[in-house]
Amino acid sequence: MIGPLLRVAASGAAARSLRSAAHDAATRAMLAIGAALAIGVGALCLTCSAYILLARSLDPAAAWAILGGFWGLAGLLYFTVVSRRRG
Repeated sequence: MIGPLLRVAASGAAARSLRSAAHDAATRAMLAIGAALAIGVGALCLTCSAYILLARSLDPAAAWAILGGFWGLAGLLYFTVVSRRRG
């Protein structure tokens, strides 16, 4: 008599735990997507404003070259840090 009641109680607790875990995973995924979107928009705005400022004093090709060098160095730094963490 107690066995079936315990099974019902355990299955209800497991279902609540599973729903809670799924909700946590969905929340974390949405936060990660939001953070990635914010970083992308921030990088785009930084690039656009830097280009505008540089293009006033230099020709457009030189401004793009400076921005390309900046983002190239930023990418190199990122991959260096990531490879040291993994290695």
